[in-house]
Amino acid sequence: MKLIKYFIQFLIIFIFFLIFKILGLKFASYISGKIISFIGPFFRSKSLIKSNILKALPNLDKNQIQKISKTMWHNYGRILAEYMFIKKFRMSQITNNIEIIGQTKLDTIRDNNEPVIFISGHFNNFELMAMHLEKSGINLAVIYRPLNNKFLNFIMERIRKKYICKNQIKKGISGTKQLLSSFKNKTSIALMIDQRVSQGIKSNFFDHEALTTTIPAQFVKKFKCKIVPIYIERTQGVNFKLTIHDPLEYSKTETVESITLSLNILLEKMILRNPEQWIWSHNRWK
Repeated sequence: MKLIKYFIQFLIIFIFFLIFKILGLKFASYISGKIISFIGPFFRSKSLIKSNILKALPNLDKNQIQKISKTMWHNYGRILAEYMFIKKFRMSQITNNIEIIGQTKLDTIRDNNEPVIFISGHFNNFELMAMHLEKSGINLAVIYRPLNNKFLNFIMERIRKKYICKNQIKKGISGTKQLLSSFKNKTSIALMIDQRVSQGIKSNFFDHEALTTTIPAQFVKKFKCKIVPIYIERTQGVNFKLTIHDPLEYSKTETVESITLSLNILLEKMILRNPEQWIWSHNRWK
């Protein structure tokens, strides 16, 4: 039964992708945003999203919460349509749509052949971050979580490996071993630190304990490497600003717990810059 459900979802998404391709980037992104902002709330718990928003922003009123939620779904829709145009982003046909702040920092990392840990969250459009890192000549591996829908996952993995980052490492124990091997071979790692994990520690996140990955902190302790935060925001329509922050270095006295907490605090600041551009539908504080 679940397989049939997944196949139907796949057919619907596939048809949408074909339509998006015909409409073109700007119109497809806009239309998809409108569609998903309408149907999205039927697929995820409204109460969960409201609860998540209030954990981070407890003083918001009902209208403000609804605005953030609606805009979040609109951005979800835009991202969905923009997958069909990742090749154009990759092939520099629409490079002017992305303003890069801090490119020289990436150039330095590349020229020094110095592997680092890039960290970020599911901001809008998050796929463009890894794509730009690899386009900048950085030897990169990206951690990803496969979609539950195997039919859709096949398409998404193909898009990611071909146009976003060829070195995709599946989340999990075997993936962690691959990460270690890749990093030792001078490959930088990019991962999202904003999702709940099964293997992590409870760390403060917006004044609430949340299971958080310790991979960045463990790599700092083991390799004395730098952590480079990156952030992307949608400025208008299909235009983006991608910011590469200064590399972070930690002293020997820092612990895995203190490093992890410092990264959560940094992530909070990123989220608060544009709350509507973060994905609030994950059960982050479960």
